[in-house]
Amino acid sequence: MIFESTGRVAEGLTVLGPPQVPVYLVEGERPVLVDAGIACLGGMYERAARAAGVEPAWLCLTHPHFDHVGSAARLRRAFPGMRVAASEKVVQVLARPRVVSSIEMLGEAARSLAEHLGAVDLVDDGFETFEVDRVVGDGDVLDLGGGQTLHAIHAPGHTWDFLSWWNPERGILVASEAVGCADATGYVFTEFLVDHGAYMESLRRLASLEPEVLCQGHWFVYTGADARDRLDRAIEAGERFALWVRELLDEEHGDVERVKARVRAVEWDPKPEPKQPLPAYLLNLDARVRHLASSSPYA
Repeated sequence: MIFESTGRVAEGLTVLGPPQVPVYLVEGERPVLVDAGIACLGGMYERAARAAGVEPAWLCLTHPHFDHVGSAARLRRAFPGMRVAASEKVVQVLARPRVVSSIEMLGEAARSLAEHLGAVDLVDDGFETFEVDRVVGDGDVLDLGGGQTLHAIHAPGHTWDFLSWWNPERGILVASEAVGCADATGYVFTEFLVDHGAYMESLRRLASLEPEVLCQGHWFVYTGADARDRLDRAIEAGERFALWVRELLDEEHGDVERVKARVRAVEWDPKPEPKQPLPAYLLNLDARVRHLASSSPYA
């Protein structure tokens, strides 16, 4: 099945906040929140966690983009016993003032998306930096109690510091953008920003887990055969996107700006709202095209 909903969507998994910008709750005696959405939805995430009747033990981060760490500081204050787990590179990235400024800017730009989604009681909180309590890497395991565990899987490609989170006892994989992101039309955005080869390798590794529940970064949760089909489609989309962009680079004689305009005309312009805010899309598009251009004959 494919879920686009808030609330409990599978055994052990609840979506907190709008599914377009979710926080995932992996249940256990020591529950875990995965990611922290955007800052202006912090109050909604907090209320949803309280309504679920949990006191989270952990906030596990996938990567330090504005729509995944925005409410981390607020959630940490709301749940004083909760600890934050992230990769070492996340700690390093969040120490850079320019990164913090970018998170603040993109988070504010996303407010219009939250309003379009009908979110109420948006908070005025901007992004705040926060402490990481436990640095984790590939293969590290959190004990959720009751026989449940959560494993960190290093899945670079979207970013170098990327972690997906795997609950093997229930087959729940919170992969986020490591598997791209399918939109409401079914189009799978290929989400490598730093390295296409690493992204494809990570995709194949995650697909080999054969999850029963697959959580992408936004919009949808997939279960059963749909989860495995979604991973197959992501691999196909990743290969096809790189081939397409390289063909465009050849046609445009390496002109990155013209290639970006042609990709945007297919990927973003005709898509229905709500969709990824344009400033974030343009940053991601630039990174993807420039990475592929760096290995083209025109580089």
